[in-house]
Amino acid sequence: MHQPLPLDGFTVGVTAARRAEELGALLARRGATVQHAPALRIVPLSDDRELLAATERLLDQAPDVVIATTAIGFRGWIEAADGWGLGERLLARLAEVELLARGPKVKGAVRAAGLNESWSPASESMAEVLDRLLEEGVHGRRVAVQLHGEPLPGFCEALRAAGAEVVGVPVYRWLPPEDTVPLDRLIDAVVGRGLDAVTFTSAPAAASLLDRAKARGMHEEVLAALRHDVLVACVGPVTALPLQAAEVPTVQPERYRLGPLVQLLCTELPGRPLPVAGRQLEIRGHAVVLDGEVRPVPPAGMSLLRALARRPGWVVPRAELLRALPGAGRDEHAVETAIARLRAALGAPRLVQTVVKRGYRLAHEPAVGAKYGG
Repeated sequence: MHQPLPLDGFTVGVTAARRAEELGALLARRGATVQHAPALRIVPLSDDRELLAATERLLDQAPDVVIATTAIGFRGWIEAADGWGLGERLLARLAEVELLARGPKVKGAVRAAGLNESWSPASESMAEVLDRLLEEGVHGRRVAVQLHGEPLPGFCEALRAAGAEVVGVPVYRWLPPEDTVPLDRLIDAVVGRGLDAVTFTSAPAAASLLDRAKARGMHEEVLAALRHDVLVACVGPVTALPLQAAEVPTVQPERYRLGPLVQLLCTELPGRPLPVAGRQLEIRGHAVVLDGEVRPVPPAGMSLLRALARRPGWVVPRAELLRALPGAGRDEHAVETAIARLRAALGAPRLVQTVVKRGYRLAHEPAVGAKYGG
């Protein structure tokens, strides 16, 4: 037994294609069991003909403004241009134009390339970038926008409506994963409530998971689980858009980074301890925390414990507990067996009391415990 970490006893799904190891390590360090399934893959930059064509267009006809939106995308663009023998020409072109960098990380990538940004918003918000451009006036100006796999709702449309010529630079593209088995397993875990939370770090990953669920005929089942039982944590509001469009509630950190995303899970997942027989019981995904100690509980025991905890102190009939027991059929003896294993896992038999001929109850009021046999 050990003192609980914030995410001990919880299982968290990770759908990221890149930085998945970093996110998984942050979660595991806080006690979570991590199930990773990339929901998409990234087309290698050097193989992307669309990016080459866009780069050549910008070299042939200079833009007035270039907007760099992600650090990894900007670095990848320069590296890909180097591979095509266009690196020096691209850097020279970018040095001549008004170069806007969305946030500190992008600004760092711009400076690492030997360039200087003209301006960068403190908020890392594309809305702030748009406001600045519209204030400056963009009528008749050529604006290149580094696309980064995320939807930019209304951004390019607003610039065009204000009279700008907008050139999209598709730095990398998202495609479904070549091997869908891990993603299918993650979807099955969502539907089976084997995950306590699932994380998304890009809108395409969220859309890809929903698309895959639809292709398997499981769309409604996945939505039901995500709407009611599995916490959905997104790194930011843009990432959450496909889920919100499907009426899935999401949580997002104030700062759009992996660290704050993990801290948010540490806050959102653990519940409030329940006073039971004079002890403090906290129910987690596949374990409980009893008086500050983590105790793993078998799946059947967790199902019964959740059913009992929905009405702590009240008697829950055997028939109702049987319905809560996955795959138990009609044999109420399965409830007795699962209760016995639950008590053994808790190491405190008096927490779950037998009410003869009626069912079982959590000993929510310690003073009542003496009336019933344990």
